[in-house]
Amino acid sequence: MISLDDRKLEDIVADFPILARPTSRGKRLVYLDSAATSQKPQSVIDSLVTYYSEYNANIHRGVYEIAARATDAFEAARETVARFINAESREVIWTRNATEAINLVGYTWGLQNVKRGDVILTSQLEHHSNLVPWQLLAEKTGATLRFIPVDERGVLDLRGLDALLQGAKLVAISHVSNTLGTITPLEDIVGKAHAAGATVLVDGAQAVPHLAVDVRALDVDFYAFSGHKMLGPTGIGVLYGKRALLEAMPPFLAGGDMIRKVEYERTSFNELPWKFEAGTSNIADAIALGAAVDYLRNVGMDWVRAHERDLLAYALERLAPLESRGLAIYGPKDPALVSGVLSFNFADIHAHDLASILDLEGVCIRAGHHCTMPLMEKMGWPATARASFYVYNTVQDVDALVDGLEKAAKVFKL
Repeated sequence: MISLDDRKLEDIVADFPILARPTSRGKRLVYLDSAATSQKPQSVIDSLVTYYSEYNANIHRGVYEIAARATDAFEAARETVARFINAESREVIWTRNATEAINLVGYTWGLQNVKRGDVILTSQLEHHSNLVPWQLLAEKTGATLRFIPVDERGVLDLRGLDALLQGAKLVAISHVSNTLGTITPLEDIVGKAHAAGATVLVDGAQAVPHLAVDVRALDVDFYAFSGHKMLGPTGIGVLYGKRALLEAMPPFLAGGDMIRKVEYERTSFNELPWKFEAGTSNIADAIALGAAVDYLRNVGMDWVRAHERDLLAYALERLAPLESRGLAIYGPKDPALVSGVLSFNFADIHAHDLASILDLEGVCIRAGHHCTMPLMEKMGWPATARASFYVYNTVQDVDALVDGLEKAAKVFKL
């Protein structure tokens, strides 16, 4: 087991300047909302400042020095991300976020391939971003939506998978649940999906920041994720797609940079990956995402995973005494099945009230439906409080969460 208080962790915490700033109430900032967005290390912040200070220029067009430097840095970041997930660089498409990446597939591959009578299979755990696009696609094409059920533990029930896959053209599923942290056993799904003739898209927004992801080993057809959840800036995301699929897909948006030749009456399109990157790209944030990936590679994804498992185990141990006073923890309680998320309610305290009380103590958690309203309705939860851990969290952060819950219990006389 990796020590939670080793020197490496101290050095990591020191890399995040926001964590050294107290709250407006003079409390130490305890950030437990990384599933919503992560904090940024100084190296990522510096990469943004350096771009805008030293070589801000548009890419792919200019022959002057700083334009060439910007182009090189932008494409080097793509190479860095590709290596991180074991893909070819031309299979890495820049998007704004995972949501846009999923919609890109829906509006290109989906409209081209999904027909009336086909089945789109997803799950009851999904974020709205991996549900609403498929509802829209089904409405447009006449396809049918099916759902892999989730059991009372928050784990997918795969016993009926073979029947659910009959007629499936697309399987769209999250790698890790943003609400419960449940890790989907893709190894039990992808092969069967392909055998049934289905293409597989994975929402990896909550997985790539926390797990070592190898898209080739997983054999997924599409994989989407966001930069801001993995120490990078907002406004940049990634769609990975198998090269043959991407080459056969029509463009998503039209304009500059995605063209090879434009005539008044016809246009030929650029090669991968630029065919899907119309207009001026988010240059600075792509470069900064490359810096974030470099940071994670230096930390080591095995260390990230082990650290979060240890933190979750410690949190479950510290929170156990509160269960007799009405604390309800949702999702699997085995840290091996969960990635960095702890979702809970405390007696009859509304999740938003709980988050407000914790905020007074400097503890930042998320409260609400977490963009999984159907899951909340199925489980009978009006909302949950969610604490989510990342590389910069410590046992002291967990202790602060527990102390804040104790204070909430006193306020509500539990």
